Amino acid sequence: MNVAPTLLWFRQDLRLEDHPALQAAMNKGGAIIPVYIWSPEEEGEWALGGASKWWLHGSLSSLQKELHEAGLSLIIRRGSSIEVLNSIAAEVGADAIFWSRRYEPHAMERDAAIKAALRKSGFHPQSFNSSLLYEPWTISNRQQKPFQVFTPFWNHCTRFQEPDFPLPKPRTLTHHRYRNAIDSDSLDRLDLLPKCRWDSGLAECWKPGTTAAKEHLNDALQRVVASYIETRDYPAISGTSALSPYLHFGEISPRMIWHAVKQHIHGEAGEPFLRQLGWREFAHHLLYYFPHTPHQPLRSHFNAFAWNDDDKLLRKWQRGHTGYPIVDAGMRQLWSTGWMHNRVRMIVGSFLVKDLLLPWQRGAQWFWDTLVDADLANNTLGWQWVAGCGADAAPYFRIFNPVRQGEKFDENGIYVKQWLPELNDLPAQWIHKPWEAPEKLLRQAGVVLGETYPHPIVDHSQARERALQAFAAIKGVEK
Repeated sequence: MNVAPTLLWFRQDLRLEDHPALQAAMNKGGAIIPVYIWSPEEEGEWALGGASKWWLHGSLSSLQKELHEAGLSLIIRRGSSIEVLNSIAAEVGADAIFWSRRYEPHAMERDAAIKAALRKSGFHPQSFNSSLLYEPWTISNRQQKPFQVFTPFWNHCTRFQEPDFPLPKPRTLTHHRYRNAIDSDSLDRLDLLPKCRWDSGLAECWKPGTTAAKEHLNDALQRVVASYIETRDYPAISGTSALSPYLHFGEISPRMIWHAVKQHIHGEAGEPFLRQLGWREFAHHLLYYFPHTPHQPLRSHFNAFAWNDDDKLLRKWQRGHTGYPIVDAGMRQLWSTGWMHNRVRMIVGSFLVKDLLLPWQRGAQWFWDTLVDADLANNTLGWQWVAGCGADAAPYFRIFNPVRQGEKFDENGIYVKQWLPELNDLPAQWIHKPWEAPEKLLRQAGVVLGETYPHPIVDHSQARERALQAFAAIKGVEK
């Protein structure tokens, strides 16, 4: 008896290992037709930024190679997802379309409409979890409400059940190959790479794809996980795994990371690292239950906050021209590599919303455009955390002093000098506060404030007081 083909619709699950939708298609039998649909219009305001598109190009290239080695070909199409799926399914006589779930509000709404339309057309659509340890609707507190504090959330999750073991990568899929030719766009025709090639720093720093994801994981197991708590806050040290873009694009799954850490790191040494997976789960939990939060604060009284929406200040922050070296180094690292160390993300975020009083949404949008690991859930949680207006947020009155943060976490200025070469000859004593350095020493280091490096655009002490006054003005409306 012939089994009808199955379309396997790839989105943010660009791998073959631990892929439940692929496993279900294999179990069903018959031909498997991998499909990727480029439809940025359907993402609306959350269409990929330039750095993420660069990553996607590399990730799809990796997936094409991986599928080819397994005996299948990736069909690439542009256009409406439902129209493309209907068209290909009708062309090949498929009876089922399988895919991995996404959890952003707009994606969930679209997926529900696509499922309904496919069923109406006589197809069998089915979606699977491939990107989370715990899907949001499976977790709630004792009052059957969503968690809004991380520690109780994560304690509940870890008591809930151990994540399933990852599914193995198929050795071959040749017996699932569809024998007839199917029209496909070329990857280059998607125009994901920038026409003005600003991406050289990304190419030097990153290699998208499942092979590189595994390399990062293995490196983390050898070098990072056991000492994570001691090294994670120091941007000059490779003390983090840099797995976030691979997780976002699904080149590695959280289950693969979870069980690799459990198998290789004995006792509780791996727990601080695994908690970072927990924060990712928490971000998706919050976005699912509070879908308005990419635009509006979870703590509604922050809607009354008196932000200073100044485009000139925003541009100086974006370009790394604030006059505070640890902030500027982070912003230039972001522009050059599409990534920023997490401690520095908190510092530059605090500076934007508290020293400059600029809306956190402006920072979140810039990160969305420039990060290779831009993820709506994580981006929203991180910015609302640093702004003090989200779940389990840092109190608004906790205002990072950029000089002290730099001196504490980049004591010798190694990180700053990597990204601000104009300060290379400045002694470590002054590297985080060059405006206080003796004039003679500045001349010897070739630093001319206001010319080779900017004066601080705000006085931190005065900015801190202004931020506290703005916060005090809304405390009376807090609910």
